Amino acid sequence: MTRFEVVRDPLWDNIRLDPEALAVVDTPAVQRLRYVRQLGHAFLVYPGATHSRFEHALGAYQLARRALSQLEDAGDVRLDAADRARLKLAALLHDIGHYPFSHSLEEAGLPHHEELAARHLADGELAQRLAELRIPAQRLLPLIQCRVREPLAGLVSGSLDVDKLDYLSRDAWMCGVPYGVIDVDRLLTSLTLAPGRTGHPTLALHEKGLAALESLLFAKYQMYRNVYWHHAVRSATSMFKRLVRHAIAAGRVRPDAVAVATDDGLIHELLQQDATGLARSLRERRLAKRALDLPATELPADTPSWPSDDPDLLERVEDRLARDVGVAPGELFLDFPAKATMLALDLPLVKRDGTVTQLGGAEAAAHLGLPRVAGELYRSARRLRVFVLGEARVDAKRIVELVMMPRDAVIGLVSGER
Repeated sequence: MTRFEVVRDPLWDNIRLDPEALAVVDTPAVQRLRYVRQLGHAFLVYPGATHSRFEHALGAYQLARRALSQLEDAGDVRLDAADRARLKLAALLHDIGHYPFSHSLEEAGLPHHEELAARHLADGELAQRLAELRIPAQRLLPLIQCRVREPLAGLVSGSLDVDKLDYLSRDAWMCGVPYGVIDVDRLLTSLTLAPGRTGHPTLALHEKGLAALESLLFAKYQMYRNVYWHHAVRSATSMFKRLVRHAIAAGRVRPDAVAVATDDGLIHELLQQDATGLARSLRERRLAKRALDLPATELPADTPSWPSDDPDLLERVEDRLARDVGVAPGELFLDFPAKATMLALDLPLVKRDGTVTQLGGAEAAAHLGLPRVAGELYRSARRLRVFVLGEARVDAKRIVELVMMPRDAVIGLVSGER
């Protein structure tokens, strides 16, 4: 008799864990995800946002099961048991390398969590269980790291993957906001296979799912604007990034230890001998306040990327600005988060007459309204902010001019005495 167990979930009701999931779910690497919050410091704003990466992993697994069953029932794919198990496990383990406190440590300059997945999948009890299942790390990593072209890879990482379907729905539910409501059932039943840009079969969407896809894109925009990039969440994230970078530079924590820590374990470690005071401020929710808050729509459209992708330069800029406005280094934070692919699409669309077109770039605007205004929506979701611990006045015009400077010019500026 096939052995399985059922887990109750507030979002998807019953999640059935098949034998391959049961084999890995109680390993230390997977259980660690119970103690890593899905939304980092968002619980400081939305008290219900304490859900974990573990819950999200189970949700992604459940949606992968449903998607595969739907595709097989429709006759779109024929999978053997090994491939079916591999795809479901990739969905379950897609966040296995995730840091504590969401994506803040990737912003701080540490390697992306997909790169760390190998460490968890190739060593320890999880690796042993995968070997017993004959699904070793090298068969899962390409799916998790989006490095493989196979028909159903888009279920794990793509424009319409089960990761997005679960986290947008779950985050909205747990935060108590109406912004992330998605017609998941319609999207799942609209999945099919069609030739992609290279001519090979890939995950595609039937035309009947277009309205549901547009609702997903708008939900993503709303969640970034109202939850993920909420000013207090970004203030806490900025403080936390500086705290961890300082602790690593001082040799008090090691990056490889941070990568396998839990939220509470890491903050407990950081509270010990915290020279910055930021750990206690975060613990007691004494957050840096906004000295500047401008929508990106008030800036030129083509802004340089250094504020979001060069944490070393950003820290130097922050400390020079802090000195100039009369606060101590480490008490001023410049924040201008970016996610250029927020509303991007790249998947085939199967029309009702059976013809196939590509949903991506300008082609998407022919079938959906939202991509036509995606650039402006993205800019309206972004905010340029300066947070300060204490009292300080900042010159908005000067900050905008600084952010608009090319990277090399900024390096020259902070290297000089002016």
